[in-house]
Amino acid sequence: MTKSRRLLLATLVVLAIAGGAVLWSAQLGAQVDSAGGESLRTVLEVISLLKTQYIEDIDTMSLVAGYIEMGTINGMIKAAISDDPYTRYLDVKGFEQMQIDTHGEYGGIGITVGIKDDVITVVAPFEGTPGFEAGLRPGDQIISIDGKSTEFMSLDEAVSLMRGPEGEPVVLGIRRRGGEPFEVTIVRRIIQVPSVTDVELFEPWTFPDQAYSFGYIRLQRFSEKTNEEMEEALRSLEGKAAGLILDLRDNPGGTLNAAIDVANKFLPDGPIVHIVGRNQRRQTIYAFPRGTHPPLPMVVLVNGYSASASEIVSGALQDRGYATLVGTTTFGKGLVQTVIPLRDGSALSLTSARYETAGGRDIHKEGIVPDIIVEMPDAAELLGEDADGEVLVATIPLEKDPQFLKAVEVLMEKVSRQVAAAG
Repeated sequence: MTKSRRLLLATLVVLAIAGGAVLWSAQLGAQVDSAGGESLRTVLEVISLLKTQYIEDIDTMSLVAGYIEMGTINGMIKAAISDDPYTRYLDVKGFEQMQIDTHGEYGGIGITVGIKDDVITVVAPFEGTPGFEAGLRPGDQIISIDGKSTEFMSLDEAVSLMRGPEGEPVVLGIRRRGGEPFEVTIVRRIIQVPSVTDVELFEPWTFPDQAYSFGYIRLQRFSEKTNEEMEEALRSLEGKAAGLILDLRDNPGGTLNAAIDVANKFLPDGPIVHIVGRNQRRQTIYAFPRGTHPPLPMVVLVNGYSASASEIVSGALQDRGYATLVGTTTFGKGLVQTVIPLRDGSALSLTSARYETAGGRDIHKEGIVPDIIVEMPDAAELLGEDADGEVLVATIPLEKDPQFLKAVEVLMEKVSRQVAAAG
């Protein structure tokens, strides 16, 4: 869009404010159409939504000035709300991809990415996918995609470039923990990403000092499938396990409703999460008895890539005393986004609220500190490397996983106390 059209936008907005007009009056809409069509209309629609639904007040002129300077909607948002990486504009293709994510099937390499320290970063590779098999790890920085630098690239553009038809390769430039950059070629497949990626019943003495059987559930993401898959997993363990380990490590989150559904399976009553919206309006979401599974001694595994919905669940179980958390401090994403479709098929994802854990903690940018902190060594330290310096196994098996083994130890202590109390 030309500078003159961006200046026209500023003029229209100023006239609307000065005249006390509603931003979407018919007269202003006609002016926008005559100025060149849908793109200006979309900009005005985004400004209106940010003014009325963003969690904090935003100065209109700072949005307009940001758009004039940057020339894009996302540039405008970044200029006006620099400390919120989660509020963003999704073009039509980006919005379609977000909807695909929610349903859990797409053509790509099977990784979740986020922006950390202003760099596109792998949050988690999904087990059994091309990205996982290629050895990508949480924390890997993606510095290029098919030779295109990701510097200044939006998250949605990066995701769009990594996805594509089944069978076609994509070349990622990776920087790992400050080491030398390297490239990896990954062939895309149809990705069907389940929420629950592992359910196991471990009989007594599978691990050292394990006197009782226990269940293990790895929950890798929160989506529309989560409630059904968690229900199936818990039912498969019911009556067989004396305790439960829920693994939320490297789980980047997902939908708020899915987090509430999971917490509801363990909490019979009381608060799950508090949602604090615009003007500090506070809503508490409570658990209800229906659908709650019989209580078991429980440990939840978390780490620095357990985010958002993972923090809602782990925070609720920790605050309410239903589970012991083991691992490292979580990611610290305490903001709630609302996705609003726009008239042209695009969408705006804006921060509409923040959440507090069941106990009233605001963990944004702070994370949740586990009850028992166990650092995870580098995979190479535990598994060794081949002649080329590559890690021999893509993931650490449970029998060598120090966080998991500590969780087993803690769980056995909890089960033993319960057995002793029962007499």
